Amino acid sequence: MTDDSSPQIAILLATYNGADGLRAQLDSHAAQTVPPSLILISDDGSTDGTRAVIGAFAEAHPGLRVVLLDGPGTGAAQNFLNLLRHCPDGVDFAAFSDQDDVWLEDKLARGLAALRAAGAGDARPRLFCGRSWECDATLRRRRLSPGLRRPPGFRHALVQNLASGNTMMLDRAGLALLRGASREAGELVVHDWWVYQMVAGAGGEVIFDPRPLLLYRQHGGNLIGANRGLRAKRRRLRMLFAGRFRRWNTINIAALRVSAHRLTAENREILQRFADGRDGPLPARLAMLRRTGLYRQGWQAQLSLYLAALLRRI
Repeated sequence: MTDDSSPQIAILLATYNGADGLRAQLDSHAAQTVPPSLILISDDGSTDGTRAVIGAFAEAHPGLRVVLLDGPGTGAAQNFLNLLRHCPDGVDFAAFSDQDDVWLEDKLARGLAALRAAGAGDARPRLFCGRSWECDATLRRRRLSPGLRRPPGFRHALVQNLASGNTMMLDRAGLALLRGASREAGELVVHDWWVYQMVAGAGGEVIFDPRPLLLYRQHGGNLIGANRGLRAKRRRLRMLFAGRFRRWNTINIAALRVSAHRLTAENREILQRFADGRDGPLPARLAMLRRTGLYRQGWQAQLSLYLAALLRRI
């Protein structure tokens, strides 16, 4: 471990045809009040000017280490796993980054302070994340992303994601956990949901900052958008009826099972009960929800969880 006064912080940036917004994102990395030691970039086969933007940024910041990797070419989730697998051993903290947001200048400083304060007592893995300013492609029309109504934990992580990956930061123990699990994981729904599930499942601490950390652009190219409003709610209901939530759960369960030895005994039991109970008859499905205590944020989301169980779409 490096001296506490100068921690090694890596930014893990996944790119794919993101030239339009990438320079603003990289500039916000360089403007952090606590600067990163490394920007590790995995490019998934861009055919636009993404690599040229990265090269120009690196030339303009010779004191900042910028490393560009070739991505696996199999989608965003695997591109982030590639970053985890190649993150150097000496890194103390790692922050995930999308390619087209703009970070507030104290984003890394706040994550670092929160993770250090939480990690003073033990060596559990820890994940820091939080809210964002959702905005349009020009960074206008801002609104604050949802906060939490119930605390984070594995019973929540199994059925709902916590925060966007662009807000997430790991301490050394959390990074070690995910570097190991990244070599076991196959298909993922999205990397950030898996990160939350793994850290919470391993008995780690999840810290959610109620203040915004970045400007989160919403546009047609978003892999996963803000998912807000009446239209988004209708879309989620259609997805539930079509079985997409169930398919996501199937993928998540498989990814967690291959790394089950990294979970606590209690959480392995919860995972098993969830996996078994979701395929049983209706009374068994409802009993599984009660016994495991699975929950989503907000009464509407919790109601949709029970609706999924009723329809055998969980």
